[in-house]
Amino acid sequence: MSRSQRHGGFSPGACRACCACRARIRAFGVDSKLGILATKDVGDLPHLSLITTIQAKDPEHLTWGQFCEGYCKENVRRDPRVGFLVMTMDKEDWRGKARWTHGTREGEDFEAYNRKPLFRYNSYFGIHTVHHAEVIQIGPRERLSVPRIAAGAILAAAARPAARIGAGERALTAWAESLVNRMSCLKFVSWIGDDGYPVVVPAVPGAVAGGRRMILAATVHGRELAGIPRGASVAVLALDLNMESVLARGRFDGWRGVPAMGAALGTLTIDWVYNSMPPRQGPIWPLVPLRAVTEF
Repeated sequence: MSRSQRHGGFSPGACRACCACRARIRAFGVDSKLGILATKDVGDLPHLSLITTIQAKDPEHLTWGQFCEGYCKENVRRDPRVGFLVMTMDKEDWRGKARWTHGTREGEDFEAYNRKPLFRYNSYFGIHTVHHAEVIQIGPRERLSVPRIAAGAILAAAARPAARIGAGERALTAWAESLVNRMSCLKFVSWIGDDGYPVVVPAVPGAVAGGRRMILAATVHGRELAGIPRGASVAVLALDLNMESVLARGRFDGWRGVPAMGAALGTLTIDWVYNSMPPRQGPIWPLVPLRAVTEF
């Protein structure tokens, strides 16, 4: 893909000066935003992480700061293809694809991150690595449709009793189920696209039916969601306004209805759950048996 294709047909020189790019760089630069990074886990499985430090260094490069450990930082070193999303408090978002290039522990970007008030005055942690990525593609600014999200949440909740049949053993804790089922909880969905890059779609309404089954409602972004192949591995990051989150991943069982028309329900059979919150990120289901410490 040429550089001009990355920015909706703008040439690199014109892109640096255009109003859309300046607005995007400003939106990416604020601290009070949501940043989501989609990476490829072992086995080419999708993984989603909350990365609020993501910023646009310029129209062609992204950076994000690392202050804790998690799978996404390992994933980009193994496969540099990533999907990203930035959402402002005004419910506007940008999505795109990028290629991780390197991480640094010194230099101008490192100093700039650690001068930010959140990290400069934090006694417990600061940014220890700045990750750099080259933008491959970025879409236009989008705006969340709150009525469609609310309609989808109601639709998914109404389908829970029927979807509960044969749902299997419980994958999510009672707390995690209550988080996912809140109408105020945003669900971000990811799968691996045909080009090998992770796709990330924001604010997809959904609910946990019980056991291992999650329901998704295609009342927003229906044309994109219609592209999820039956049987594909799909990751869902549930995130509320208090920054509480949980990540579930499983096999997509297909749609009932026509997603492109905004009237379809799909189900996900969960096979893996990940604690995405600091200070201790990691898999939490299936349960990992405890082993006695025998060597000191």
